[in-house]
Amino acid sequence: MSNYTPMIQQYLSIKAEYQDAFLFFRLGDFYELFFEDAKRASEYLELTLTGRDGGGKERIPMCGVPHHAADVYIGRLIEKGYKVALCEQVEDPTQAKGVVKREVVRVVTPGTVMEEKMLAEKENNFLVAVTKREDHYAIAAADFSTGEFYVTELSGSSEQAIDELLAFSPKEVLLSPDLSGDEHFLNQLRGHHGVHITLLKREWLPALKQIEEELQRQFPGCEDTYGSPVSLEVAGILHTYLQQTQKRSMAHMNRLERYDAGQYMVLDTAARQNLELTATLRDGRKKGSLLWLLDQTATAMGSRLLKKWLDKPLLDQKQIENRQGAVQAYVENLILLEEIRDHLRGVYDLERLCARIAYGSANGRDLHALRRSLEAVPALRKRLAGTSSPTFAQLVEGMDPCLDVVKNIARSIVEEPPISIKEGGIICERYDESLDELRTVQREGRSWISQLEQREREATGIRSLKVGFNKVFGYYIEVTRANLKSIPEGRYQRKQTLANAERFVTPELKERERLILTAEEKSVEKEYKLFNEVRDSIASEISRIQKLADQVAQVDALHSLAVVSNRYRYVCPEISTDDTLKIEGGRHPVVEAAVGEGFIANDLHLDRRNRQVLLITGPNMAGKSTYMRQSALITIMAQIGSFVPVKKAVIGIVDRIFTRIGAADDLVGGRSTFMVEMDETRQALGQATSRSLILLDEVGRGTSTYDGMALAQAIVEYIHDHVGAKTLFSTHYHELTALENELSRVVNVNARCIEKDGEVVFLHKIEEGGADRSYGIHVAQLAGLPQEVIYRAQVILKGLESRPEGVEAERELSMHQLDLFQYETAVTKEDPYSEEERKALESLRNWDLLNRAPMESLHLLEKLQRSLQGQSSGGGTDG
Repeated sequence: MSNYTPMIQQYLSIKAEYQDAFLFFRLGDFYELFFEDAKRASEYLELTLTGRDGGGKERIPMCGVPHHAADVYIGRLIEKGYKVALCEQVEDPTQAKGVVKREVVRVVTPGTVMEEKMLAEKENNFLVAVTKREDHYAIAAADFSTGEFYVTELSGSSEQAIDELLAFSPKEVLLSPDLSGDEHFLNQLRGHHGVHITLLKREWLPALKQIEEELQRQFPGCEDTYGSPVSLEVAGILHTYLQQTQKRSMAHMNRLERYDAGQYMVLDTAARQNLELTATLRDGRKKGSLLWLLDQTATAMGSRLLKKWLDKPLLDQKQIENRQGAVQAYVENLILLEEIRDHLRGVYDLERLCARIAYGSANGRDLHALRRSLEAVPALRKRLAGTSSPTFAQLVEGMDPCLDVVKNIARSIVEEPPISIKEGGIICERYDESLDELRTVQREGRSWISQLEQREREATGIRSLKVGFNKVFGYYIEVTRANLKSIPEGRYQRKQTLANAERFVTPELKERERLILTAEEKSVEKEYKLFNEVRDSIASEISRIQKLADQVAQVDALHSLAVVSNRYRYVCPEISTDDTLKIEGGRHPVVEAAVGEGFIANDLHLDRRNRQVLLITGPNMAGKSTYMRQSALITIMAQIGSFVPVKKAVIGIVDRIFTRIGAADDLVGGRSTFMVEMDETRQALGQATSRSLILLDEVGRGTSTYDGMALAQAIVEYIHDHVGAKTLFSTHYHELTALENELSRVVNVNARCIEKDGEVVFLHKIEEGGADRSYGIHVAQLAGLPQEVIYRAQVILKGLESRPEGVEAERELSMHQLDLFQYETAVTKEDPYSEEERKALESLRNWDLLNRAPMESLHLLEKLQRSLQGQSSGGGTDG
């Protein structure tokens, strides 16, 4: 290192402290990256990799980005999950002796982004920390861009802890030293894509006493909120990480909220994904999800709050009914519904405006947006005051319009402020007397100069004479070469010679220039100082504005639920504390919004006395999965306080929803579709309570027929006898319908369809009773499988359906396969098969159908078909 130049030595010493981040090293107007950072950044950011001499034997790899455009490049690195350390010049280069002093002023990480362009407007950007002591996990979550800070504690498995932290959809997760070495926990967390994990070392963690002191300074009055030592530790981990990465004021982080995870419905990752609560399974986008349908909010903070409600449905009947009452107040008064929408449209993102003000990054336009937002509050408050809703009455009573803040901004910040806060033009006239005097000097000086041009034209008779200005030479008088002879002797001093003109100055002009530029420089400095004073004064009122932001967000989220309820004719469900789940005319909210009036409604009745498990049979595409999903979605919507797509509903509060719907593997985790299916089923059987709702769709299909059927029956029996949870169990094993006669709380229902002219017609209606056929071949025909496959499948099915029953069924079924082929040959008087066809029949005869996966059998059929098609066309076969 001693061979390198002083500047490179400085770079290396700073980089040593930030090994896990790209170091953006400020050199003049650029941020430069060196060594491995440069190589990687040039690849990720598509920058030209250059080099420079640094005192070593070889040139140092180097690339850079302009400082004014750095946010774009930083954002691209953050999206990829990397960290960026910003190293700035912290002394004036003209004053420096030797190398300019530099320091890292901030570390940008996926969980600490503040820049508006890097944030999704309607999404939180959560940073989550997790730690463990014995069998207790503690979780802290903060959104630095909004000032939210939550802490909770739970006992249980690592899976439950991961489900809870993933409910925040975190961009970054901090693992305490105790968990950083827990490979089981790490592997589970790594299985969820899109989460950046930061492992913390033991020596990094401060002592609990120091943590407590720091938290008391950050969150005064919240001493009782921390709870146990493990909660104190996790809050300290999160707070310390923010301190060390941001290195500046965090005044907007002033509320620490402890919550009990047991107060909310638990939805694990599988349930969120399978039910498509906030993103679709197909492409992971919001469009097509339940949140997409319900989110008709007018503000970004209302949208974020609505997502939180969906992530954590309520378990408290009174809280649910309070929200219902507010939605009802909207729905009963459509004029109110429209007027509130108009008022909300005038409110900007108060939460993130507060954060930028406290952080010191807000500009004049941010303050103007804050003023506009606060000005909309009195009318909003007045309009809500007339409703009968207790929820609105409580919100209105505490709604502070912050009129003093409005007045402060109105008298200090111009109506159309510039983006920059360092170039002037941002402070109102008559706000500061000394600033007004400087502006007067500038105006008078410019007026004198504008008059100078006319005076000099008259004095010299040169009509083309003009007075101009540039940053290099200042003010000047310009005369074309053709008119130089008309200038009186000694009138001007030559300043600059051009190709076709000469530029001159006069002592008086230079003096005016000095006055103007000095006043301009001082006024810009004065405005910057005044703006900071205004911003700081508003920052001292941040807690008031944040409380108002929360109230407006609630008004907006409830308004959004009312808009959707009114649009799609939803009704208010009855909330019950018993185990009943009774739905009349239930509809899938998202599917109905897509298909309109054509959606077929269905009833559902579950309770723990007589109808605990519904065994649903019927063909694919008949609507079984839709029926199961809509039951869960209606329950979730009811427990966030929304109206629901039903004719009538009684919703017994559900504490947890488990889902096993659809086929998906986990290639990264090395798990097959069947293993994923079994794992999700295991979690349901192990964690469900009698208040839970379980949705199991086609469990057991990923293995052989008899294995799958045995597992499916055993699972139904276990849920019935030991778990007690309300359950929707969909299956193609229609043999399981016999369980209705063996288990007292199992009821058969089926997705009705009819066969017409040899084709199946789906009625999408769920009726009592079990189905005796699966119509799988009909569905395959609808999907367009070759007719040869359909015909052959029908022949095989006919044989399988005639198999004997009892303990010898599997052996006799194998013998029956041979009889099928013998029968086919006997029905013709002469041998109809070619040599190639005989080989195909032999392959089928020897195929162990019962112990092969369905996909393997399909591959065999495809191979034999290609072989036979090759023969008929005169070509060879591929074996």
